[in-house]
Amino acid sequence: MPEIKIVTEVAGRICATPVQVGGTVADGDEIVLVEAMKMEIPVASPAAGTLTSLLVKIDDLVAEGQAIAIVAS
Repeated sequence: MPEIKIVTEVAGRICATPVQVGGTVADGDEIVLVEAMKMEIPVASPAAGTLTSLLVKIDDLVAEGQAIAIVAS
């Protein structure tokens, strides 16, 4: 199974992680929500698979381009 690193396109604070490690995701499913500029910006899975690792937790600060999760497709 190939692993895909998911990165955030914006800097901000992690405000929600709707999928738990081991959970199944579809292409386009939200993995985390990043709060930036008073908006919640979803970070979506680029492929269907299983969330094998969540590299952030709620209230973590993330930088643009930072890896936040790994999905095995």
